[in-house]
Amino acid sequence: MGLFSRSKKRRTESALDSTTTEPADTEQAEQAEQAEQAELTELAEPADDGAEAENAEGADAADTSDATRAGDSANAANTAEPDEADPAPRGEHLEDGPYDVADAPEEDRIDLGGLQVPTIDGMELRMEVDQRTSAVTGANLVIGGSSLQVQAFAAPKSRGLWEEVRTSLRDSVVKQGGTAESRPGAFGTELITRLPVKRTDGRTGYRPARFIGIDGRRWFLRAILTGKALSDKEQAKTFETLISRLVVVRGGEAMAPQELIPLGLPGQRPGLSQVKAGPLDPLARGPEITEIG
Repeated sequence: MGLFSRSKKRRTESALDSTTTEPADTEQAEQAEQAEQAELTELAEPADDGAEAENAEGADAADTSDATRAGDSANAANTAEPDEADPAPRGEHLEDGPYDVADAPEEDRIDLGGLQVPTIDGMELRMEVDQRTSAVTGANLVIGGSSLQVQAFAAPKSRGLWEEVRTSLRDSVVKQGGTAESRPGAFGTELITRLPVKRTDGRTGYRPARFIGIDGRRWFLRAILTGKALSDKEQAKTFETLISRLVVVRGGEAMAPQELIPLGLPGQRPGLSQVKAGPLDPLARGPEITEIG
């Protein structure tokens, strides 16, 4: 059985013939960088007062006084961690995962070592690589103008990490003048954040993101959703289904809690060396290179 036990008919998609594992050329890399910058500009718009974080896309830019009010509001709302939300009924669009590799059903997947990603029509895979060490640190799954960053970390047998990571994330966002709100989601309690960003015109806007955390069998999966899926419910369901089909390959070696489970480029198993790091930085993102288009 997977992390969530439920009998359901498998949903599968076949990989596109155009899906490859060849690195992008210079022109493709420039296009990916331009697309990322365009997304940042689009999502930097602040939401109207009282609007939910995912509706921030397309709102008017905030001036300095708007940023100050948003920071004050975030600090007031962050005085205490809200009680854990009651788990919502599991949506019919979800599979039984994310899975531990020992429980995963048969399906065509892209092998990234510590993670296995299902092949989906129209999906691009952008790997995050530490330029200093050449270590792969994460994967971004891009569909229809939205991006899902996924990373898996080692976790203790006796407890999960999401509650601790969520608290750390909230504190980090508020210290930077942003806002963070807990809410029930498809996989339990989620965190909706709006981080302040400087626009090219010098004014302050906000970039929203949806943080999803899932505690598994000696592993913790973190997913960060940005883009149009924050306000498009159907696209959000597409990404939720994708998360529910991911497979985590923890391995049997000893690892410290919050240590990144090694990843590799498609078709390449990671080496024995692991990515050593301190406590999980909830806001960390690495440079991206397009691997599948």
